[in-house]
Amino acid sequence: MTATGETVPLISTAPPLSRPLGPGPSGTPPSRMNARRVLTYAGLVLAALIMLVPLYVMVITSFKTLPDIRAGNVFQLPLLWTAEPWIKAWSSACIGIACNGIGAGFWKSVEITIPSALLSILVGALTGYTLALWRPKGGGFFYGALLLGAFLPGQVFVFPLLVMYMSVGLQSSLAAVVISHVVFNLPIQTVLFRNFYASLPVELFKAARVDGAGYFNIFAFILLPMSLPMVAVAGILVVTGVWNDYLIGAVFGGLNNRPMTVLLKNLVAPEGSQLEYNVNMAATLLTAAVPILIYFAAGRLFVRGISEGAVKG
Repeated sequence: MTATGETVPLISTAPPLSRPLGPGPSGTPPSRMNARRVLTYAGLVLAALIMLVPLYVMVITSFKTLPDIRAGNVFQLPLLWTAEPWIKAWSSACIGIACNGIGAGFWKSVEITIPSALLSILVGALTGYTLALWRPKGGGFFYGALLLGAFLPGQVFVFPLLVMYMSVGLQSSLAAVVISHVVFNLPIQTVLFRNFYASLPVELFKAARVDGAGYFNIFAFILLPMSLPMVAVAGILVVTGVWNDYLIGAVFGGLNNRPMTVLLKNLVAPEGSQLEYNVNMAATLLTAAVPILIYFAAGRLFVRGISEGAVKG
């Protein structure tokens, strides 16, 4: 109420907008198709087909019998579905002169992947933490050398490492394979963690030092729990890379430390018989099973880790 006794309305009596507001960024997208949208969908469908058609052929071939395969229609579904190629690929497929399947190579790949991933993440996180927060003398030069190593092809390091392993008696050993994976993964792991730690507030680090926390206490009890998204990203990258590796296992593993990828390369048909395409396809899918499962199980976690790291960066 005003001084003259008039009542002021509590609700505005302004005239309504002549045109209602349209939907915002979260509203319904336009339904009209245009040339750009058609080309976008066509490109996405083409890319999906390029990736999925070979996988479809591999899957259905792995469940076919040999007479069904010899019929010649690679896209046709099996006339008689059978899991025998999968069983044979795992337990009795011939690799060289031994017909023991690729099952042993699976567990050897597990033995290689677990320590390689753990050591790569731990060493990369410690190195990135040191370069980002402690900034030792010569750290810039060391970081530049790591960046250079991240872009150099791994093949240039094979012969020097081979000579080093032979000089200390580590050639054709599990340790040689694991150490090589750690060396090859260290540059990218260090870059990931160094950039992540450099984006954190430096006051957090200084406050921990004022409270008396040392090098390892700061890393183990403050920074590492905050690094779980980046640990997830680094873990997915290194596990997928180590599991799919062929070169390191073939050069440094010898006969007793060959991963599944090396065994798959040496898969042959039994003497006097034709090449068993269904067994080969089943063995290939068994070899690729772990990366595929990691993709489906942790793909969202990978994207989340990248996003959280980017926000903090």
